[in-house]
Amino acid sequence: MSSRVLPTLTVVLVGPILFALAACGGNGIKVCNALNCCGGDAACPASPPHLYAAGLDGQIATFFVNPGTGALGTATTTPGPAISLGMAALGNQFLYASDSQTALIDGWSITPNTGALTQINGSPFNLGSFSLAGGLAVNNSAQVLYVADVGKIDALKIDGTGALSPITGSPFSSLSSLFLTIDPDTRFLFATEIDPPGGVDAFTIDPSTGELAAVAGSPFPADPNNTTSPFGVVVDSTGSFVYAVLNTTNQVAAYSIVSPSGALNPVPGSPFTAGSRPLSLATTRNFLYVANAMDGTVSGYSIDPTTGVLSSLADSPFSIPAPTLITDPFGNFLYASGAAGIMVFTIDPTTGALTQIAGSPFPAAGATVMTYVQ
Repeated sequence: MSSRVLPTLTVVLVGPILFALAACGGNGIKVCNALNCCGGDAACPASPPHLYAAGLDGQIATFFVNPGTGALGTATTTPGPAISLGMAALGNQFLYASDSQTALIDGWSITPNTGALTQINGSPFNLGSFSLAGGLAVNNSAQVLYVADVGKIDALKIDGTGALSPITGSPFSSLSSLFLTIDPDTRFLFATEIDPPGGVDAFTIDPSTGELAAVAGSPFPADPNNTTSPFGVVVDSTGSFVYAVLNTTNQVAAYSIVSPSGALNPVPGSPFTAGSRPLSLATTRNFLYVANAMDGTVSGYSIDPTTGVLSSLADSPFSIPAPTLITDPFGNFLYASGAAGIMVFTIDPTTGALTQIAGSPFPAAGATVMTYVQ
């Protein structure tokens, strides 16, 4: 089992870049704006963070993020897909969103200081016949974009311009994957099979090429009776456990990852109870949050670091009407998108309790997907 430790507020590791954060304004955190950081201090990260959100209005909204408070600035918009089930970024260079009504992937280059988006030459990229673009995940090491597709997973190489082209062996066989995720160490890819009997596909990832190889025994059942279908899926921050929401039975399936094979074993007590119609989930440190679409709540759990067993947090479920969730890379904030906009909550590092920040929710048109880019 991995002993990975999350980054602290004094040293931040994002992809291949190490940012040193010094005290600024007396709060121990460098607070950036869209043009500079602490008056242009050279120790500041080269690019301030941004949050990207895609809703149902054919637009990608770009928000500057204050990394000290989690607050969002005023959004700028760029034309994007009408409906998207996937959004992912390669570092702070390129952003991709699936058009979930078609076989297309939209791509943009990111202007580091402003977060502005410029369409990549050749975008949108076509997945080909009998395809439907779903969830996305990026392999930053091999620079490969994975797309959940109909009966397959597309693996697309990202070149220096951001353009996409299939890698050797792509597409890789999968039944009815709609959502997918990669573990923090880029060893494995997991995808949910939504058609009955359902389950979670597991693949090993070639570290140099990004090619996928199915794990023996995959797909792994979502519940002991093998009667329900998982939707959203995440790997915990240590790379030890996989969690998938079971939308039809209002539960969360939990698995431990067998290393080095990537096989999945059910966590004791799995599946665990969630709210009504869980859709998405987010994890940070030893906490898991699940958005329950029908009852307007978020279920919060602590994760046992040894077993992966889930225990409800105090005050869970939280009254948060938002079906889409993400956290920032440092585990300080939870972003929840709903009809009222994007709500921002601080995450208590000890208890996992959520506290809504001042000014939240921030105006946005009910985003179905969000991505945080540093």
